[in-house]
Amino acid sequence: MPGSPPSAGPQGTGRHRIVVISASVGAGHDGAADGLTSRLAAQGFLVDRYDFLDLLPARTGKLLRDAYHRLLTRAPESYQRLYQATEHASRPGAVWRALFRSAEHRTLAALPPDTTAVISTYPGASQVLGALRQRGALKVPAYTFLTDFSVHALWIAPGIDAHLAVHPIPAAQAHAQGAAAVTVVGPVTDARFAPVIGGQRSAARARFGLPEHAPLALLVAGSWGVGAVRQAAAEIQETGVAVPVVVCGRNQALVEQLRQDGIAHAFGWVDDMPGLMHACDVLVQNAGGLTALEAFASGLPVASYRCIPGHGRTNAQALEEAGLAAWIRTADDLRPVLAELLHGPRGKAQRLAGIALHRTASGPVPAITARARHRLAPPAPSSTVRHPGRRRLALAATTAVATVSLGVAAPLTYAYAKAPAHFTTVAHYLDGDDR
Repeated sequence: MPGSPPSAGPQGTGRHRIVVISASVGAGHDGAADGLTSRLAAQGFLVDRYDFLDLLPARTGKLLRDAYHRLLTRAPESYQRLYQATEHASRPGAVWRALFRSAEHRTLAALPPDTTAVISTYPGASQVLGALRQRGALKVPAYTFLTDFSVHALWIAPGIDAHLAVHPIPAAQAHAQGAAAVTVVGPVTDARFAPVIGGQRSAARARFGLPEHAPLALLVAGSWGVGAVRQAAAEIQETGVAVPVVVCGRNQALVEQLRQDGIAHAFGWVDDMPGLMHACDVLVQNAGGLTALEAFASGLPVASYRCIPGHGRTNAQALEEAGLAAWIRTADDLRPVLAELLHGPRGKAQRLAGIALHRTASGPVPAITARARHRLAPPAPSSTVRHPGRRRLALAATTAVATVSLGVAAPLTYAYAKAPAHFTTVAHYLDGDDR
């Protein structure tokens, strides 16, 4: 879906066009792409947006997204095993290489002739762009913007010109896995996420119908409302330290269940997340994606609790290592850590660190525009790109079958038969966070 060009640009930009490829799974990959798009447009660039799932053949993208959702909700521990088995793999498995290859032709065809750079906020897109760049089919710089605090192997694609990280922790992880030109640029979030000032807190609480004076813990569970949300909400309420305010994304059934459980403040999809963060005092999250970054910008201390498998747990560890979020590993630790974040020096330190992360970062635009304006030569091609129609159909059929089977067969095969390495999953990269 191409983006709208800005009405005017600064002198010297030459109206360069940059393409951003995201994925409409969760809110994190698209959220990062939104931030990049707005910043690039403000600099006078023409920006086109594409959904990587639309670049896959037939309905493969939707099948892949649905398969991941089934894994995460129906077989979370099987997903955890799959994630761990592929966390440090040197390359994707054969099925997934075929899947990525099937998107190459449509990806190239989608790029306008005047494109000067391509940015991916999704690992699958990075794998496709890197392969095209290596073979010389893509002749403009390709970047990966790492949306997570922990870096799974699939984020690192040979051929990508530069990997842009939000913090030194993911930058170090990417560098250790051989990523090219790793640069710490800081996060990209909507400018409305900012520390509360004046009477914003009281006004926001009134607007959302929240208690005027009680400490409020904002519990988020991604755009799909996944994880042990009901358990976490009940446990927060039982501590007596804070009143839980739960955002369930598009999972309306979860909203109803929470209300039946006695959780008075349960919401579905919330358009005004900056306002809701202004109303609350601490964020409790389970995935470590975009919403955590938005909380840092808003001056909220953050806790990771009852994290979802895979990247939810590795992100929690990385955020704790960075000093940006507490990882509450047991229910016994919930009450004391929440109290410390709300009223103690740990909470104050995390607030300052989160705000500093946003205020001291240069942002990704300078790193991107420097190369985009000079159109770097591509790496030496290793082979020519071929797109025979018959081969594309075979790849599409193979990937579609593999994707459909992933939802049921992969976790069972791995859990009970210890499947070989070629059952590599790309499920992690389909989640972004998670409003």
